[in-house]
Amino acid sequence: MNATVDRAAPGTAERIIVFWVPDWPVHAYLRELQGTAQEPPPSPAIALIANRRVAACSEAARAEGVRIGLRETEAQSRCPSLVVTPHDAEVDERRFAPVLAAIEQLIPGVEPIRAGLCTMRARGAARYYGGEQPAAEAVLKLAAQLGLPGARIGIADGRFAAEQAARAAATEPGLLAPSEGVRIVPAAAAAAFLSGLPVARAADPAFTEVLHGLGIRTLGALAALPEDAVRQRFGPQGVAAHRRASAAGPQHGSELRPRTPVRELSVELALEPPVAHAEQLAFACMTLAERFISGLAEERLVCTALRVELTDDIGVRHERVWAHPHRFTPADAVNRVRWQLAAMPTAPEGVEHGREGAGIGHVRLSPVHTDRAAAHEPGLWSTEPDTRVHHHLSRVQSRLGHTSVGTIALTGGRLLTDRQSFIPWSTDRPGRRGARGSAADPWPGSLPGPAPTLVFPAPLPAELVDDTGSAVGVDDEDLLTARPTQLRVNSTALSALVCGWSPLWPLREQWWRGSPPRFRLQLQLSDGDAWLLLHEGGRWHAEGRYD
Repeated sequence: MNATVDRAAPGTAERIIVFWVPDWPVHAYLRELQGTAQEPPPSPAIALIANRRVAACSEAARAEGVRIGLRETEAQSRCPSLVVTPHDAEVDERRFAPVLAAIEQLIPGVEPIRAGLCTMRARGAARYYGGEQPAAEAVLKLAAQLGLPGARIGIADGRFAAEQAARAAATEPGLLAPSEGVRIVPAAAAAAFLSGLPVARAADPAFTEVLHGLGIRTLGALAALPEDAVRQRFGPQGVAAHRRASAAGPQHGSELRPRTPVRELSVELALEPPVAHAEQLAFACMTLAERFISGLAEERLVCTALRVELTDDIGVRHERVWAHPHRFTPADAVNRVRWQLAAMPTAPEGVEHGREGAGIGHVRLSPVHTDRAAAHEPGLWSTEPDTRVHHHLSRVQSRLGHTSVGTIALTGGRLLTDRQSFIPWSTDRPGRRGARGSAADPWPGSLPGPAPTLVFPAPLPAELVDDTGSAVGVDDEDLLTARPTQLRVNSTALSALVCGWSPLWPLREQWWRGSPPRFRLQLQLSDGDAWLLLHEGGRWHAEGRYD
């Protein structure tokens, strides 16, 4: 469809189409679960929580009395089977982007308002499809193909009236409902349609309270006031609400500001027959990866985080995001596809998760994070790792697997084993993007330096006894029950006796859940060696040894 430019005269409202998906955050959450092959929620009653209040909820949750803005505890008391999960606005935007791109293929000039809601001009679409109703039905047909059967279309004079039409019931006065999901306000009838709606639809809560105090409770009562009087009394805020209530168009320019169509940087590959082996899939994706990276290069971009979506022949999708410390090359992208397929276990009979079907039938590569290519060019004196070292280690990694080559990084944690993290080669370090668990975060109760020279991969069982051979423990006052004399590690008694020890210091984590406290103790032996012990559940363990 060719783009058309429709301009309305200043002060008049042009015909607007509003596309709305009710409960879009819930749709985005379910699509995210499907994309990551996670289990679906056990109940259709779902609530997304932000700041301990309901930010969005499903229709089944509303049927039980859950409402947006309700406190989390109140929502759970109204619906005991409610599935509560944090709301992620980034998921809403990311999952709505393909919907916007698909709509732009039908009707160019789409303006996204927020995730789940967008607008477009009705004049050009009505010309092309033979009327406003056929245009609306074409968009709803596309929405059904995208898995959004409950989408709504509202058409009216002006964006505000069209949005209210999309949200209205089919029996609202002044509204036409020619088909399921389509609501049309006839031309020049928007003011009459809006007149009976509450004034809160067009004003914020504070201004609504002021209007209620003046006896103005409907949009019709607000629109009946002279605009000059509203301007003098309430200023720009009042004028904006008045123009919405009266279905007046903008004073200057156009109300609609379509976005510039975003170039699709994702690439896809359909495989027939499906591919079941990682090496065969990697070979098939070489050209795809080169096309993906060259498409980014044409936009002068590089990819630093890559999403790989593998869909098998029965429609199960396996999705994962891979990060790169520098930038992805075609070989890096192919390796991620290989590793992702190799890491997917084959699901035995009766198990729902894992690799299913005959193999992978569809591959999609899409950038999650991009950066300017100029920011990743080597300087005059390159400070990047030696190219030969990276080349050889990457080849070893591609042959032996993703976790075969890596480095050790220092992360956050209280126990010594928690602070060591194995980072596969060419993978972003943990905490680099501000994630929790960074070594720079405060960790009350963690061991101050210096750290033990030897840290055991798993704490060794140990015994601490006094001069009578009785076990030494920890009493209710966080003190040792006796003077330690000898240390036994792995059932072996050390010949050197204990000559000194530090005070106990506790590690109390998640006490509100009833987790028992843990205690640390440093011991010095007469031969100069020193040990770091951990007391947990009435038993001693050796965390490390000082040489």
